[in-house]
Amino acid sequence: MLWGIDLGGTKIEGVILKSAENPEVLVRLRVPTEQEGGYKHILNQIKKLIDLMAKEVGSAPTKVGIGTPGTLDPTTQKLKNSNTTCFNGQPFKADLEALIKVPITMANDANCFALAEAKMGAVKTRNIKAEVVFGVIMGTGVGGGVVVNGKIINGRNGIGGEWGHNHLDDSGGDCYCGKVGCVETIISGPFVQKYYTSLTGEEKKLKDIVELHRSGTDENATKSINRLTHFFGKAISVVIDIIDPDVVVIGGGVGNIDELYTDGVQSAKDFAFNDGLDTIFLKPELGDSAGVFGAAMLVAD
Repeated sequence: MLWGIDLGGTKIEGVILKSAENPEVLVRLRVPTEQEGGYKHILNQIKKLIDLMAKEVGSAPTKVGIGTPGTLDPTTQKLKNSNTTCFNGQPFKADLEALIKVPITMANDANCFALAEAKMGAVKTRNIKAEVVFGVIMGTGVGGGVVVNGKIINGRNGIGGEWGHNHLDDSGGDCYCGKVGCVETIISGPFVQKYYTSLTGEEKKLKDIVELHRSGTDENATKSINRLTHFFGKAISVVIDIIDPDVVVIGGGVGNIDELYTDGVQSAKDFAFNDGLDTIFLKPELGDSAGVFGAAMLVAD
């Protein structure tokens, strides 16, 4: 059985899959994160969830996969880049293993998303023979994960796939990471909305901006969506030039915008270092399940 835990800001979700070959869901449970209780309390919430899952199946795990916000630094073995800030700088893996008395395998949530869509979701169900899969998260932020031959590429610094903080264009302005014009400051949901507001003085939700663009009644909405697809193509072309993925799966709320798969892909063709572009762009299939399924798949080997 494959045990996976997805650590979120508001909930911690656990799943037990029958096997890698037959990923039938045997158990799926949630507990609240309660991050206001602090680092040690969240560790205890994870243990509580694992104990509940063990009770359901009548046996304890021999190893557990866990998807986290942020990533484990390979050198310091401490968590970094987590938006659950109480985890940053903490030896999360060592502390959790000491608490639950079971070895764990970790990856960040974007890597878990990419792994799940490659092995169970969009890539798998279409029977695409993909050596390299790039999983994109485009929502309140921009992240990504790289899967090669069914394995996550974490990298020497633990930041494999983090395209959201490459420089894209100075017009994006300041980023929380300390740089200017990151991918995230241009094509994440909040920044598309911010750009529309800069043109009109009005605040609108992204879905409303998309609808106005499609209706052809708001030129500023069209400017905002055209800017999104233009810079999406420019940003993803850098990834394509470097790792040349067979498939790009676009997750997150922004990934639901159909124009990314038409105008955005055309923009990628214009910018990529190639005469054409055979890269396959797919919508994800696993929805909210991708994170916890990917975590379980971490221990499939």
